Parts: sequence; C-alpha cells; structure tokens
Amino acid sequence: MRQLAWFFLAALLISFKASADAPSAEALLQQMQRAYHHYNFELSMVKLRQGLLEPMRFSHGTVGNQDIAHLILLNGRPSEYLRRGDEFSFFESGNDPYTLKSARMPGLWSALLEMDLDRVLQSYEPVVAGRNRIAGLATQVVRLVPKDSSKYGFVLWLEQQSGLLLRMDMIDDQGDLVEQFMGVDLRISEQPSPWLQELAKAKLPPAVALAEAYSAKPNHSGWEFGWLPKGFKVVSADRHKLAMLDQPVDYVLLSDGLVDVSVYLAQTQPGEATPNQVLMQGATSLLTFTNPHNVDVTVVGEIPAPTARRIAESLHPAAVTVQGAAHD
Repeated sequence: MRQLAWFFLAALLISFKASADAPSAEALLQQMQRAYHHYNFELSMVKLRQGLLEPMRFSHGTVGNQDIAHLILLNGRPSEYLRRGDEFSFFESGNDPYTLKSARMPGLWSALLEMDLDRVLQSYEPVVAGRNRIAGLATQVVRLVPKDSSKYGFVLWLEQQSGLLLRMDMIDDQGDLVEQFMGVDLRISEQPSPWLQELAKAKLPPAVALAEAYSAKPNHSGWEFGWLPKGFKVVSADRHKLAMLDQPVDYVLLSDGLVDVSVYLAQTQPGEATPNQVLMQGATSLLTFTNPHNVDVTVVGEIPAPTARRIAESLHPAAVTVQGAAHD
C-alpha cells in the first residue's frame, strides 16, 4: 500500500514538473514567428471557406542575409506574392505588378507570422489548447481568444519541433468554423529551394514606400468612428478613384495589428442610393449602405457582419460630438 502511495506521489510530481516546464502560449507564438524567419521550408496547404478548397504553396528561405518568402495560389486566376527583405511585390492577374516597402503579404496567414505580438495580445488572450497532429506531424495547439465578441477567434496548430504554423482556424463566438488554412505537406531543407534563389535575383517593379502610397491622416475624410472593436484604430487614410467609379472616394484602413478592415465613403449620387446589403465570403464581410448623411459606406474585412454594420453606423461628421461614443 505504501509503495502504491509513493507511485502516485511520484506520478503527481512528474506531472507537475512537466506542466511547469511547458512553454506558455505567448512563448509558443514567439517561437512560431522566429521559426518563420529561421527555417528554409515549403508548405503546401489548402484554404477552406464556404465548402470551397483553394490550394496554395508558401515558401521561405534565407538567401545570403535576405529573407525571401513566396506565396502562390495554385488554382484560378494567377496570383503570386513575393517578400524580399522589406520589399513586397504583388502579381495579380488583371493588374499591373507593384512593389511596396515595409508592407506585408495579403491574408491572415501572413499577418500572423508578421504581427506585432505585444499589440495583438492587448485585444486577444493566448491560451494553450493541447496537442494534435497535422500533415502527419505532432503539433502544439494555441488559441487566440478575442477579449470581446465583436471579432473572430483563432486556433493555431504549430509543428512541435520547429514551431512552424501548419494550420489556422477562424472561429466565431459560438466556436463554429468560419474559415480555415490547412497544411498538407511540410518540407524543411538545409538550403533554400532553387526557385527562391532565382527569385532573390529577379528584377521587380520599383519599390514605393508604404507611407507614400497610403497617407496616415485619420481625419482626412472629415468623418470619425464613434465605435471600433477592441484594439482597432485608424492606420491610414487617403482619397482616390476606384476602377468602377468616376468619382473619388475616401478610404480608411483600420487594424488591430492582425485583422485589417477597409472603409470606403463616397457622396451619394442623386437618385442612386446604395442598396443596404451584406455579403459573406468565409470570414470576409462586405457591407454597403447609404447612411443618413447621404454618404455611401462600404466596409470590407475579416470580421463578423454585425461588427461591420456597427462600424459603418458609428460614422459621423468629425465636427459633431456623439454622446457615449467609445471604443469597447
């Protein structure tokens, strides 16, 4: 009986030590970001939204002292994105290629790898959520739980040895899957792939500083937001013409350091009020309506539809004081 008691005590101590030695969720996220820059790898994956699968390939390597990352969509219209140091080049069918300095690749997969973790954790709570397997590899699961219900949450699967991100789920406040990126094959190599080495030498469009392409003038449009989800703020604003419109529109970019939301405002043309509608494509909401000030408002971003509507309806002329308007 005494031997049995010692056995359970020893098991309890081992379990306690393992728990004490286990890395925190924040440490795992830091490892994920370090791994992205450290390893030469190629990850084949699929994006799942609304029952549709979109295959893609994400590659990274260090050529000389320069980070090279490449994302290519494998179906449909050709689309490729290249990171070379602090320059990001965009190649999309139907558009002229261009290069921006100090930007980032599109999509939440890339945003997670490049995010300012300290800022993001101001509005998301990191939680270790056990272990699992993805693409035949053992993984550590980490959740990013939003601190208010107006945003989606994230579940991340990190390869146990390297820390590389293998899967990302976006979930709503009921825990239901909204959109998913799933790795199906990971290959880590000693040297960057020959393709990445070629891209390191490729001639690219001249780089334009992000600050030149998008001015940071929060009050440029003469409109202010009475409410934004926790952590969101205006990061840039400008005025330009959209391809489908002859008139200029005011554009505002909102971000919480992980998720970006675009807001467009245009003066309503006489007799042409914009229909009040919301379209959903996976995690992305597109809301359009004409507000009481005869301004057409469009909100686009990876946020729930009710959040997009609340952002749009909170807009008011900058000169007007809105009682009780505040950030949650």
